[in-house]
Amino acid sequence: MNACTPTPSFSPWRLSVAPMLDWTDRHCRYFHRLLSRHALLYTEMVNAGAVLHGGTERHLRRNEEEDPVALQLGGCEPTALALAARQGEAWGYQEINLNCGCPSERVQRGAFGASLMKEPQLVADCVKAMRDAVQVPVTVKHRIGIGRDESYDFVRDFVGQVADAGCEVFIVHARNAWLEGISPKQNREIPPLRYEVVHRLKADFPALTFALNGGLASDDAVTAQLAGLDGVMIGREAYHNPWWLARWDALYFGAAPQALEREAIEEAMVDYMAREQTRYGTPWPSVARHMLGLRHGLRGARLWRQVWSDHHLKEWPAHAVMVRARAAQNAVQDRADQPA
Repeated sequence: MNACTPTPSFSPWRLSVAPMLDWTDRHCRYFHRLLSRHALLYTEMVNAGAVLHGGTERHLRRNEEEDPVALQLGGCEPTALALAARQGEAWGYQEINLNCGCPSERVQRGAFGASLMKEPQLVADCVKAMRDAVQVPVTVKHRIGIGRDESYDFVRDFVGQVADAGCEVFIVHARNAWLEGISPKQNREIPPLRYEVVHRLKADFPALTFALNGGLASDDAVTAQLAGLDGVMIGREAYHNPWWLARWDALYFGAAPQALEREAIEEAMVDYMAREQTRYGTPWPSVARHMLGLRHGLRGARLWRQVWSDHHLKEWPAHAVMVRARAAQNAVQDRADQPA
């Protein structure tokens, strides 16, 4: 990890934002880094084949400001994963993570994601190939089981076999993956959370690093898990309520509190939108969509979001949209402050 890495007494995986398909692109990660200097960020899952067959820059382009940031790869072919991992390292990613948790039908058809848990030797082969190809850590993100079978032996044996191939860090979504009958969204909600399984893995493999993912949405929940595990990964709550990240450095990494203001973060994102437009022709709505939760819970936030989401304004300069969005929010606040 680079200079943004937290104090050495903390695991680099102490607190991270989950890889989320169609969400944690480089624009989202730039936004999250404005809020937390130390949280580990992950790319959305990138198919190793897409990296190797003409999509390298499109899939691996990153901002240096994002660091520390990890690349999550999807795939099941050791040679292809090794080559893609090498590309990721060359592009500056400080960790390569193998997805063994995604339950979508499209991913299943490619024989990777959660379905890989059925083939721990193949996962071990993939991990070994990637470790041989790069110097950065190679980690695995996985579920605690497949289907309705809640046998602990299944996930224990999976971790043991993959660890024998050299993997030292496991990020565990503490639900089974039900590969039939429910959607990917339902797979993040319906299979029951079983945090105790992750704690049991840590007890059985004390030398390995375990970070827990799934359903965590409060400081109390995070603190409770950090008492027995090496790290916690936050997904949807970090995306929909990003201002939570502004407290993480002080709460979880021992850093001095930052005097952050939502207005300054918004202005930094507008400056970033302008740079992206100039350099790559990126339309500002592609960036702005990730910061719509910035004013979550504040009076007037709904109107502020509506302005930033208004497709009729997509040809406006982002700065002008910001002025209009703030005016909409302020009007609501002014009305609320008027005496009855």
